[in-house]
Amino acid sequence: MHHQDLISGKVVLDVGCGTGVLSIFCAFAGATRVYAVDASDIAIQAMEIVRENELSDKVVVLHGRIEDVVIEEKVDVIVSEWMGYMLLYESMLGSVIFARDKWLKPGGLILPSHALLYMAPITNSQRYHDSVYFWRDVYVSSMMPLAKQCAFMEPSVETISGENVLTWPTVVSQVDCYTIQAQELETITATFKFTSMLQAPLHGFAFWFDVEFNRPVRQKSKKLANQSLDGNTQNASPSSKKKKTDVSIVLSTAPEDAPTHWQQTLLYLFEPIELKKDQNIEGSVTISQSQQHARFLNICLKYFTGDQWYVKESVMR
Repeated sequence: MHHQDLISGKVVLDVGCGTGVLSIFCAFAGATRVYAVDASDIAIQAMEIVRENELSDKVVVLHGRIEDVVIEEKVDVIVSEWMGYMLLYESMLGSVIFARDKWLKPGGLILPSHALLYMAPITNSQRYHDSVYFWRDVYVSSMMPLAKQCAFMEPSVETISGENVLTWPTVVSQVDCYTIQAQELETITATFKFTSMLQAPLHGFAFWFDVEFNRPVRQKSKKLANQSLDGNTQNASPSSKKKKTDVSIVLSTAPEDAPTHWQQTLLYLFEPIELKKDQNIEGSVTISQSQQHARFLNICLKYFTGDQWYVKESVMR
C-alpha cells in the first residue's frame, strides 16, 4: 500500500506466490492484473484462496516454474518473498532475476528491492551448556567431543537477542534486485574486523539480514543511491542504517528487532575463545552455492583473534 501509486492500474508478477497472499494485496492496491506463479502444489490452494476473495478476474494463478510458465505481456511490478535463512539459503532470488530480465518493463518496480546480509561475533553460554556441557553433569564427559560435532558441525537457525552480540555487525553482502546478476550469487566473499565491546567467551558468529522496499532509482539520483549502499555501512548498527534510509520500508531479522521465522543463522565454534574488551577479531567469510545442490550453501570462515588463525567450514543443507 505504501507503493500503491506504482501498483494501481499496473500488471504485477508474484514470483513464488505460495498461498497468493501478496498477489491478493496487490489486487487490493489496485493492480489490473496479477500473475501468481508457484512451482509447488500450493498453487492449487492459491487458486481457491483467490476465488474465495472474489479476485479471479484479476489474479491469474500459474502452476509451474517461473522459468517455464508463459506470460503473454510485460509486467510493471515484481513482488516476491524470495528470502531464505541467512538470506540466500534455498533462496529464490535467481528466479526473481530471471523474471526481471524476461518480463519486467524498464523502470519497473521490484519489491523487496534491496537486501543487506550482516554478520557479528556472538557469545551464548547457555547454548553451549544445553548442547555440550550438561554431559559433565551426568558423569559421561567422554561424550563431549561427539556432542560438539553433532551440535556445531552445521549452521544452526535459532533466535538470539542483542545481548548475545559482541560487536557492531559488518555487511557481508549487498543485493540490489534491480541490477544483480545470477552469477554474483555463486560466491560471496567479505573481509571483516571486529572489536569486542566486552570481555566474554566468543562462541561463534551470527548472520541476519534486512530487506528494503524502495522505488526504482531515477537516473539523476543513482549516485546518491550508490553512496547509501557503499562500504561505509561496514561496522555500523542496523538501527543507524535505518535512520539513513528512513524513507524506506525495512523488514529486519536482526537480533534486536522483533523475531521472525527467519530467526538468525549461527555458526558455532567447537571451542570457545576467551575475548578481552577491545580485542580485535579479523578474517574473512566466503559463502558459495553447493555444486551438488544449488540451494545449499558452503560457508568458509577464517578468523584471527590475536594469537592464531582458525578455520571453520560448514555446509548449510
